[in-house]
Amino acid sequence: MRSLDILRYTTSSIVGYRARSLLLLFAMAIGVASVILLTSLGEGARRYVTGEFSALGTHLLIILPGRSETTGGAPPLLGETPRDLNLDDALSLERIRQIRRIAPIAVGSAPVSWQGRERESMVLGTTADFLALRQLRMAQGRFLPAMDPHRSAPICILGSRVRKELFGSQSALGQWLRIGDRRFRVVGTLGSEGRSIGVDLQDVVIVPVASAQALFDTPSLFRILAEARTAADIPTAKAAVARAIRDRHEGEDDVTVITQDAVIATFNRIFRALTLTVAGIAAISLAVAGILIMNVMLVAVSQRTAEIGLLKALGATQHRILLLFLTEAGLLSLAGATIGLGLGSGAAWMVGEFYPALPMTPPSWAVFAALGTALSIGLVFGVLPARRAAALDPVIALAGR
Repeated sequence: MRSLDILRYTTSSIVGYRARSLLLLFAMAIGVASVILLTSLGEGARRYVTGEFSALGTHLLIILPGRSETTGGAPPLLGETPRDLNLDDALSLERIRQIRRIAPIAVGSAPVSWQGRERESMVLGTTADFLALRQLRMAQGRFLPAMDPHRSAPICILGSRVRKELFGSQSALGQWLRIGDRRFRVVGTLGSEGRSIGVDLQDVVIVPVASAQALFDTPSLFRILAEARTAADIPTAKAAVARAIRDRHEGEDDVTVITQDAVIATFNRIFRALTLTVAGIAAISLAVAGILIMNVMLVAVSQRTAEIGLLKALGATQHRILLLFLTEAGLLSLAGATIGLGLGSGAAWMVGEFYPALPMTPPSWAVFAALGTALSIGLVFGVLPARRAAALDPVIALAGR
């Protein structure tokens, strides 16, 4: 028998036993679709989180109050610190040659109201450099002016959702609103795309940092953002920042300095491990499909003993019978894997339509791994039925026993 004859024979066998073939195709397709969908979810989550951190800005350093030794959680859930960060700590970093700009951050929550409309909003106190450091854009008006960070000013910038809920279709520029027990004048509104991990800038009200400290009656800062001049300056800048804060805090290492690249790399490792884990769990369904293939093929051998006997009587060797059954198992596995690839990609696309923020694309390695694993499992679990068929005695087989 030539290769083409083997292919025709196995194809006719698959078509001739439709129920059995559809069962095997369905089992393999479900396994591959599970791998594709779950790896797409893991990869989508990884890209989303790293993209959100990348949107924070470039060459970013984040200075958090607290020791480097954690109490079991990620920053900012750090160990106790003898003192908080303050404005003078932040301003001292401007003297570091490798630092281009800094933005002290004070955060709190307060009711924001205008003409009978009120909502609870996050209030973020910062300086003029925050706009460039975070690479934000203004929709209307201007950002905070460059001024002494210690000076309070009754001005604010609204996130797009806050502006819409308070002012509707009216212009917010120049209007006076109340934040807590203080009045502020709106000088600008942010563009609608400003988002970051932990803070939705569409729901935030930005005020001068001294105004936020007065509003919440605290001299402490939530954190300090600093931007290194170049990527090459990041390690030097990180060491200089830690040294500057240590000198101001009487030799205490009571802050944690993390870099944007380090955070992104950490999340990349976490989500890659998570993706591999869920892919391994989904691959179990492929093993189940392989066991199903073996059992169904064993039943097929018992149903086709007369056919096998006739092939042997016509001169087919054991090797050729083995090849026929392995080819059938391989074709069924490959066809099921291809269908599963389509189903998994379709399901991932549908999830992406419902959640556009998640880039639902399966990693290329998952596609090749799913197809290769499905084909390998089909062949491995097809060996036992194929060997049993090849070992049949032709005379007994022709007799149907």
